Parts: sequence; C-alpha cells; structure tokens
Amino acid sequence: MAGSNDLTCPIVDPDRRSKPHHPLTDFGKLLATRGVIVSIITTPHNATRYKSTVEHAQKDGLRIQMIALEFPGQEAGLPPGCENMDSLISMDWAWEFFQACEMLKGPLEKLIGELDPKPSCVISTNALPWTQQVAERFKIPSAFSDSESFLVPNIPHEIEFTKAQLPDATKKSSGDDIKSVIDQIKIARRSARGTVVNSFDELEPGYVEGYKKERQKLWCIGPVSLCNNKFTEKCNRGNKASIDEHYCVSWLDSKEGNSVIYACFGSLCRISAAQIKEIGLGLEASNFAFIWIIRGLDCSAEVEEWLVEEKFEQRVGNRGLIIRGWAPQVLILSHPSVGGFLTHCGWNSTLEGISAGVPMITWPMFAEQFYNEKFIVRVLRSA
Repeated sequence: MAGSNDLTCPIVDPDRRSKPHHPLTDFGKLLATRGVIVSIITTPHNATRYKSTVEHAQKDGLRIQMIALEFPGQEAGLPPGCENMDSLISMDWAWEFFQACEMLKGPLEKLIGELDPKPSCVISTNALPWTQQVAERFKIPSAFSDSESFLVPNIPHEIEFTKAQLPDATKKSSGDDIKSVIDQIKIARRSARGTVVNSFDELEPGYVEGYKKERQKLWCIGPVSLCNNKFTEKCNRGNKASIDEHYCVSWLDSKEGNSVIYACFGSLCRISAAQIKEIGLGLEASNFAFIWIIRGLDCSAEVEEWLVEEKFEQRVGNRGLIIRGWAPQVLILSHPSVGGFLTHCGWNSTLEGISAGVPMITWPMFAEQFYNEKFIVRVLRSA
C-alpha cells in the first residue's frame, strides 16, 4: 500500500475497552504514513479522547481523520454516558453494550456509502464481527485486528491452565448471549480477507507460524506504539493525562536508572478497596521508588479516606508518585529510570513493556491476561 494515494481505509472501533493508549489509532497513523487515506470511525466520547492524537498526525501531513457516530447506548438499555466498557458500572451490562455496538451497523452503512473516495479496505476489531457484513455489502475487503494472545492447536510450548484462568466465554457456564457474540466473531474472522496483529515475528515466531497455518493471510504490524516517537505523541495517546507530563518526567529524571517500579492495572480491571490498600502497603514496603496508578473508578471515597488517614503520601514522600486516573504509560515506560512494571498483563501493556525492555511483575486478573502471563513467564522469561 506504500505510496498509493487513492487507497482509503476506514478503521471501525467504538473503543470497547477505552485503554489509556489505543493501538488502532496508532495503526491508523502507520497506515497514513504509507500514503493511505485513513478514517477512524468511533463514537463522540471516544473521538474526544483521541482528538489530539489525530490533530498531531494531521499537522505532520498525514491524511487521517476522526469520524464520530452517535452511540445508541440508551436505546440498548445502557445508563447515560456509557460508550465504552470501562464506563460500565458492572460487567453485567456487557451484553447491552455489544447490542448497542451492533446497532451502529445502519449508521456505519450510511457513512461508508457517502465516503468519497470509496473505501478500499475496512479494518475492525474482532469484537465487532457485524462490520464484516457491512464490508461485504459494499464489496470492500476487510480485515480484523487481533491484538489478543490466545492458545492455538499444536503450540510450540507446553502451557497449562486451570479452569479458573480461562476467560468466562470459554466455560460451559457462560451465558448464551456471550457465546453468541463469540460465535459471531469466529464466523466474521473466517470470512475476513486477513488478520492484522499487534505483534512482531521475532517475539513469537512459533505462534505466528502456527496461526498462519490456520489463517494464511496474517500480518504482524506491531509494536504499533513505537510509531509515537515525539514527546507530544507519547503524551497525547488516549485520554488527557491526570498528571502534568513535564512534572512526571521531571520526577523520573530525579531517580537513578532502573530504580522505579511502575504499577498499573489497565482501564478495565476492577480492584477492591482492600486490594488497593495492600498494593499501596506493598509498594511502600518495597523500599523502591514507584509510580502507582489508581484507576479513576477505583479511587473511591474509602480509598481516598485511607490515603489521608494513613498519611500515605506523606510517609513515602518523594519516593512515591500516585496518579489518580489516566497515565502517559508509553512515556513512563520509555524512561530510563523505570526498572520494573507491575502489570495486569493486558496484551497492549505487555507489548509496551517488552518494547521498552522493562522487566514485568505479572498479576493477571481476567480474560486473555492469563494467556499473556504464561507467555511472559514461561516463554519469554529473561529472553
């Protein structure tokens, strides 16, 4: 696709996970650097999150734009303001969320029909299998972005899982609603022209080869986060950071090389107040400098009260930095003072930790995170 100025590519993602970074936005930038006209199709709230990223890319001369489609959350029975999964009060709303996503099919068809020039390819996440039907209606090739690690037949390493470590959707006790979503994903994946993966051959050659036997057209296009080289690009991925980035870098600059623990558990993991307290006490007892991210929804009144009553921040002093909410993760991980990453093992965080060369302390909590943890600990090890 290099140098093909007439190629246009919509990337469809209502941002079901709404991470503090967004691989599909990075992927869009990578495509645009190859001369492709890129339209990122998302919802208004999520478009606001990534507006600065797209604006910076446009200033660099890339032909990339953000198009927002109204999200029919309330029509599907969701509370007001829910446009991504990290805004859901409970995962019990997941089915309604996926229903709302599928209700975007009509508006997406209308939009694609009006795009000029006509799209040459549609790229979507595997959580939106209905986009395959939209692509087929307009006779447009499609591909699914698969950023998750998974087990495939005849894998090159002997990996064992307990039933408790398997994603809920793979268990017999899973509801029919979730199973139907998984079935749709499998059907769409089989009929897509190919799969693009946020990974690279050198990281997992045996697994890439194994997947190619299942799906001939597989492209490893990662680590996509490496397209963010400038300070402003690293700062403006996803939501506006809950800390001044210059202060964050200044704090890191004051520490010795490889001396800081970065503790972050992503945007979806729900951690109880009791667990948060134990994490804080553990970081304090480590006697290492640390940056500790407390997700906005987890920073409850109980947690804040505990931090104040215990005078936690006063106790740790300049040795610890707490960020309540969004953090510039790529910026932090790429700093030479960071020497350890306490992570939930989400694939994007895993890949960003690997790219930065930072050792990881693994704490998977749900979904594919247990697969990724096995990959880090059993396969990569100290490689």
